[in-house]
Amino acid sequence: MKRFAAASALLLGAALADGRSAVTPVQKVIELLENMMAKGKQEKHEEQVQFAAYKQFCDDTTVDKKRAIKEAEETIEVLKADIQKYTSDAQELTKEIAEHDADIATWTGDKKAATNVRAIEKADYETLHKDYSESVDALLRAVAVLKKQAHDRPQASSLTQVSRLSSMRLIPNEAKKAIDLFLMQGAQDPEGLEVSAPEAAGYEFRSHGIIEMLEKLHDKFVDERTALEKAEMNSKHAFDMLIQDLTAQVEQATADRGEKAETKAKKLQ
Repeated sequence: MKRFAAASALLLGAALADGRSAVTPVQKVIELLENMMAKGKQEKHEEQVQFAAYKQFCDDTTVDKKRAIKEAEETIEVLKADIQKYTSDAQELTKEIAEHDADIATWTGDKKAATNVRAIEKADYETLHKDYSESVDALLRAVAVLKKQAHDRPQASSLTQVSRLSSMRLIPNEAKKAIDLFLMQGAQDPEGLEVSAPEAAGYEFRSHGIIEMLEKLHDKFVDERTALEKAEMNSKHAFDMLIQDLTAQVEQATADRGEKAETKAKKLQ
């Protein structure tokens, strides 16, 4: 306002000093004032335009910020839900991993126990199979000796194969008693003497009974050894299948555990 008054005074003074001008001082003042008014209006318009642009910028920025805040809040809610879900998933995976660990420990223990039992069974089988084989072989030799002696005068020294049967574990006690009785009766006969027909017939009758008993034992042991071999084969097959199954279960559980442990780690990142 002061600037306008000062400018008016200067213009008025200039107009008065130049009295010979074609334009009156008043007209010059009026013209100057009009120019200043137009300039003022222009500056006001420019300021209004600038303010409107700034206001639009502020309004747009406000909208953008509000939208960004809303999106951020929604993202936070989604992330919270994800965190809750991942935490829950991780807890469930921890439980499942523990179950896999328990299964692996159990199956590994079962493998070890089955292997130990199998080793005991195999040792027992080998021992019993050896006994059966030795008994079958001894019975064959004893029967051969007795059949030969049935046609000759029995000699005590030639009955060693028969006497050995009494010390064998699988020979029943009743058979051992019969063998001992047979050997004892044979020892009472005088050696090196001619024997009469009745005496020879009596010996042949006694040896025939022993031979028949030993042949039955031989057949029985052969059948039992065959059954033992079959049982061993079945036992070994069952053991192999069990170990194969347990090994597959341990390997699968180990793989599942590894995958779940990796998934758990990713969810907790």
